[in-house]
This record gives sequence, structure tokens and C-alpha cells, in this order.
Amino acid sequence: MALAGNKGEWSEIYTLLKLLGEGKVYAGDQNLNKIQDLFYPIIMILRQEKEGSFNYKLQDTDVVIQTPEREELLRIPAAVFLVEAEQLLKAINENDGAFVIPQIEKFMHRIYCHSLKAKSSDKTDIRIILHDRRTKINSEMGFSIKSQLGGDSTLLNASKATNFNFKIEGISLSDEEIATINSLNPKRNKVIDRVNAIKKKGGRLVFDKVENTTFRNNLILLDGDLSGIIANLLLEQLNSGVSTLQELVEKLTENNPLQYDLAQDSPFYEYKIKHLLTSAALGMMPATAWSGRFDANGGYLVVKKDGEILCYHFYDRNRLEDYLFSNAYLERSSTSRHEYASIIKEGDGTLSFKLNFQVRLK
Repeated sequence: MALAGNKGEWSEIYTLLKLLGEGKVYAGDQNLNKIQDLFYPIIMILRQEKEGSFNYKLQDTDVVIQTPEREELLRIPAAVFLVEAEQLLKAINENDGAFVIPQIEKFMHRIYCHSLKAKSSDKTDIRIILHDRRTKINSEMGFSIKSQLGGDSTLLNASKATNFNFKIEGISLSDEEIATINSLNPKRNKVIDRVNAIKKKGGRLVFDKVENTTFRNNLILLDGDLSGIIANLLLEQLNSGVSTLQELVEKLTENNPLQYDLAQDSPFYEYKIKHLLTSAALGMMPATAWSGRFDANGGYLVVKKDGEILCYHFYDRNRLEDYLFSNAYLERSSTSRHEYASIIKEGDGTLSFKLNFQVRLK
């Protein structure tokens, strides 16, 4: 059966071929520009398939495919991988939805690569042994791949677990009024229209809790104030229409809803949100109890629209955090899928309204 995948899934194969062809990966700055004098030579890429594990070792001008016991299975010039990567990039750009690329699949089978996504249960998409020219050490690390070849990639996925519950205070609403507000269903700005309807009647949203216990505990593990900070980000997005996290954090710093001591210009909000973004990028998932350990301990690989691949190495954590912070934005998810943006009358008579937290990267 032919392999079919979307742009993001094929981007993982593109990353494998491109890195093996080039033999190194450059670091990027917060604006997705290559840092010319900072790159990491690739020693080996390790891939686990259903059929077994395979090592792709860079040796002189060749790629040597081995078993984990170092038995050589195949040797191909690295230049061939670059040619195949360029053909794959062209096919990705020419297709939409789920599609097959027979000529690339044929090459994949030749190099013992039988699936679009390497076997993994965490946020690691590719495992690489890199050489650090500063420390002279070779280290095996897991990286998460984010591709710009399709739509904007998701950093923190929306689900019922990412619902934030607010109490509606200052008003009481009849069942008929609740039904009227909940029926507001324009093609755009459904959430804003419903919140504005609540405000017009004199109500206000007051943060209650993160609805999902697991996500709530994960946020507490990261920082006890994060739930409140995110709730204020969601409200600020509704009030201002701003969606980029950098701008939203600037507004929170200005308004200071958590009443931090800002006399020394301490970047409380920015620091805590950067910590959240890094944790979501490399390990933390909302609906899974998190230990605080990073799965993708190497960092991020970003496939740019022109096919260039940039590395945001965890060793350069400040650069990784600056990239995430500069490119992250809030997106409203589907209200029909995640059961939010409707007024709910609770058993005790109080009124609740849920907002959903989803983060994407530009």
C-alpha cells in the first residue's frame, strides 16, 4: 500500500534526506535567519522502524546505512540524498491534503525507510548524533520537527483538556437569555460576539479554574501562577484583538493583573510564558501527567518555506525561547469539537463560560 501523508508528515522525510545530504545543520535566530558561523556537524541519524532500527552514518562523502550492531547494509553518496530531498520539496509544494509520492517512496524503501513518521511515543520526531564544535563532544539528542511547508504548526494542541473555566459575575440570566446568547453563531468571531453579549448585559468573566485536572497540575508543576496568567492572556485577546503572545505579554506587563512588584523591571510574565512554551515544545502535553522531563531534549528543527532547515538547540536555550516567544500566537479552536464558548448554568445556579487555549507558530 502506497504511503500517503500531508505536508507536515512528508516534511519529516524531507528533513531526514536533507540533513543526510548536507551533513550539518545551521542554527537560527529568533527571526528564522541562519546564523552563518554557528552550525552542528551531523555524525549519525538514528531511526526506528517497525522492521527494526537503522543508523544513517555520515562517512566522508557517503551515507552508510547500518544496523545498530554496525553491520553495513548500504552505502550511498550523500549528494544523492540532496537530489532526492529537492525532488521531495518540489512534490510537497505542488500537493495538498494527503498525497503519495511514488518516486520518493521507492527511494525510501531502498534506504530501509518504510514509514513517514519514525516510531515514537513522545515529542521526538528525529534522533541525531551531533558534534558540538565548542565542547568537542558528540551527543545523541531528540528533536521535534516543525514545518512551514504547510499551514502554521501547532505548539500546544487544543482539546477539551485546554479549556479554561470562567464564572460570569455581575448578572443573572434567564434560560431564554442564555439560549439566545448561545445561539449567536456568525461565521467569524463567534466567541467575541457571545462575550460581548454577556458584557452588554453587565456581566464579566472571572477566572475560576483550568477544567482538566491533569493540565492544571502540569501548569502548577511549571509555575503556580501560570493558570492565572494564561486566563488573563485569553481575556486580553478578547478585549484587544491581539493574538501574538509577545504583544499580549507586553499588555499583561503593562496592566499587571497578578500585581507583581515591577519596580526593578523584572520580566515576570515574559519569563513564565517562555518557560511554558519551551516545556510545551519539548515535553509537556496537556492531557498527560508530566514529570518535568523533556522528550525532545535536543530542541527544535524548523523547515522553512524555502526548504532550509534551522536548528534551535536546547544548549542555546535563550535562542530557542526567543524564537518560540517571537513566533507564537493564540488561535481559537473549534467550538463544536472542544465544548467551549457557551454559557452553562451549573447545579448551584452559577453561570460558567469556557475559553480554550491553543498556541500556534507563525
